Amino acid sequence: MGTMGSMGNMGTMSGTPPQVTSGSPMTPTGNVVSTTAPVYEQSYIENIFRLNLGKVGTFYFTYENNKDWNAKVYTGVLEAAGRDHIIISDKATGQRIVLLMVNFDYATFDEPLVYQYPGTIGNPPTTRNYR
Repeated sequence: MGTMGSMGNMGTMSGTPPQVTSGSPMTPTGNVVSTTAPVYEQSYIENIFRLNLGKVGTFYFTYENNKDWNAKVYTGVLEAAGRDHIIISDKATGQRIVLLMVNFDYATFDEPLVYQYPGTIGNPPTTRNYR
């Protein structure tokens, strides 16, 4: 058995760990691997909402097993968007509403949306060829 209180030749840590950009890969020895590929946010609804903060939208929600109101429609300015919620505000009253995404069905907007999906820089073309 070893003696308590003796740490042996562990040495001391010199320097500080390297600064690592979030998501950068590292080798097993701790070296940061540089990547030159552009990083895009994934096309999840919360990211689409974040790109369109400040726009007025109509948001449709369904509340299962609610005998008083099964579905509700909210209209307001999109103030914030998280993974599990959005916050909208009513311009007339200034009231803010936190809505849970678990109840979210869809949204409509009366103006063009900013939408950047993975692998595309900027907005996709607005004209489409339908036949």
